[in-house]
Amino acid sequence: MSGRTMVITGASNGIGAEAARQLAARDEKVVLVGRNPQRTADVARPIGADYFLADFNHLDQVRELARQLDERYERIDVLINNAGASAPRRRVTADGYEQDFQVNYLAPFLLTNLLMPRLALSQAAIITTASVGHRFARLDLDDLQLEKGWGVLRAYANSKLLDILFTHQLQRRFGDLGINAISFHPGVVASGFAHDVGGWLGWWYRSRLGGLLMTKPAAAAENLVILAEGTPGEDWEPGAYYAGRTRGRTTAQARNRRLAERVWSLTAELLDIEA
Repeated sequence: MSGRTMVITGASNGIGAEAARQLAARDEKVVLVGRNPQRTADVARPIGADYFLADFNHLDQVRELARQLDERYERIDVLINNAGASAPRRRVTADGYEQDFQVNYLAPFLLTNLLMPRLALSQAAIITTASVGHRFARLDLDDLQLEKGWGVLRAYANSKLLDILFTHQLQRRFGDLGINAISFHPGVVASGFAHDVGGWLGWWYRSRLGGLLMTKPAAAAENLVILAEGTPGEDWEPGAYYAGRTRGRTTAQARNRRLAERVWSLTAELLDIEA
């Protein structure tokens, strides 16, 4: 199949930008979402792609993005929730949420749910960028904002565990409507990610050794492209977590259905959307 409409968030650099280029070269209709106006335009224009601007630090911009996408496109065949960040210190957004929690989890949760009527009509695939780093998560439902015990790795890991739980619930809730959702670990990628954080994590991403050993964005994007163009149920299993092109192993928390259901309800309550 070709010519499908594929929306990619976090598409102004790194994996998102590379995936957009590769998908456009395969004659898919690519729609880019980025935060930085110049960088997003620089990726979109050479491949003839539409683009929209939204900063996931501001949930009103996510709501406006959903409105614009729904108004503009009759179909959204693939939604790739790729935007993400790792804050160098605990930051609270203008909406009042810890930054990693909002950017990596709340924003894609909100965008996906607001677009769900369009996605269901299109029987869309939803691919959310997670991470093997979810193994380091220590999730406390009474302290999702990490007001106690915040750390760079824990904040990021928690958000990526939440993305995996989100994917499981998407499949359980909307699979009967034709939705097919997976979460995806792209690898440890040599991009601009985490360059401003401290500790060993920031050192690794900034170091020459890390650059030599990490996966290049183009290679990681190839795996994402294969999943985006794949046929659910044949090329990949709906509801599953993938590491590269193959199904990956997750923690017991990531497989906990009761936890996924509870997190979904709490998140819907936070965002004031139907649970």
